[in-house]
Amino acid sequence: MIEELTRACVHCGFCLPTCPTYVLWHEEMDSPRGRIQLMEKTAQGTLRLSPTVVEHFDRCLGCMACVSSCPSGVRYDLLIEETRKVVEAEHPRTRGERLQRTLLFSTLPHPRRLRLALRLAPVGRRLPTPAWARPMLELAPAWHSSERPAALTPARVDATRARRVGLLTGCVQSVLFGDVNAATARVLASAGYEVHAPSQGCCGALSAHAGRAEESERFTERLRGSFDGVEAIVVNASGCGSHLKERGLPALDVTEALRDSELPDLHPLELTVAYQDSCHLRHAQRLPAAWRPLLERIPGLRVVEPAEQDLCCGSAGIYNVTQPEAARDLGDRKARNVLATEPDAYASANPGCLVQVSQALGRAGAPLPAFHPVELLDASLRGVRAGELLGAARR
Repeated sequence: MIEELTRACVHCGFCLPTCPTYVLWHEEMDSPRGRIQLMEKTAQGTLRLSPTVVEHFDRCLGCMACVSSCPSGVRYDLLIEETRKVVEAEHPRTRGERLQRTLLFSTLPHPRRLRLALRLAPVGRRLPTPAWARPMLELAPAWHSSERPAALTPARVDATRARRVGLLTGCVQSVLFGDVNAATARVLASAGYEVHAPSQGCCGALSAHAGRAEESERFTERLRGSFDGVEAIVVNASGCGSHLKERGLPALDVTEALRDSELPDLHPLELTVAYQDSCHLRHAQRLPAAWRPLLERIPGLRVVEPAEQDLCCGSAGIYNVTQPEAARDLGDRKARNVLATEPDAYASANPGCLVQVSQALGRAGAPLPAFHPVELLDASLRGVRAGELLGAARR
């Protein structure tokens, strides 16, 4: 499969300026074109899957900006996922790498364990820790939210016209951004949806993007069974939505569910918000700037876009743990672009982006209030004033 997919690449180089690691280092083997050559040669057996080769694959964020920019339609998304399966199956990782990945995948997809880990993180930061554990401790945000949507949120219109949808509450999302899930359910109900949020688990996206194919499939199939009987699964975390669509589940990004829906009267929200497209919304799902027309319905809200929208912020699933230096450089770059717009707040539609950029803004000495865009719609629907919203926001 890898050899067949690599043949589509004509080595034109259109992907180079959109690739975050190439932009950082200007190294051919850290560009999509260079990695495709490595994939082809290792698949053919003319190049050994050495630690050096694996490092170039590990340095890829999987942001899919190259997919958007490629004129030849190269399926780099499939290529990097297949390659990472091979790496995980055949490449012996160092002890530190094995311990780090074991801890990550024993924690992140499991909300109860993640809650416990977040409570222990401040203690861990004060203790001597191995180098492989330090990025996890440093990334643990100060905020969390135990709020969750009801198992059923009725539509706020005539029930005979309501569409029945499920809401993916997620693993990391349900722990760090439970308030975002609750806001999503309220907004969908206001738009005429009957929202079901059943007991559920991880969708498998994190595992799939790290090459853990069997683990990912178990998560995804379990989730599929949780949503029997709904017309669609609405997703507010773009990486998860991309994964579910690729696996054939009836997933809709929340922007797709709201795009043509009527909403009740929206109250003014006098704010300037720097909105960052998440990579899996912009590139993988091909929904660039999908939140902008929805946010522009809100009276008084001014939406500004930071420079380099196509460039990843460095979160990328587990990337900011496994490749902390590159992730930090990209996060700081994104923070500079956000601050250049002089906003009152920052918004992005993916939990990883919100954590990553919020921390970079903190390092820059400007910890802006950080929102998922659906929270802004929810606040406007409920008549929350700008000052109140900013005062209670995560930073």
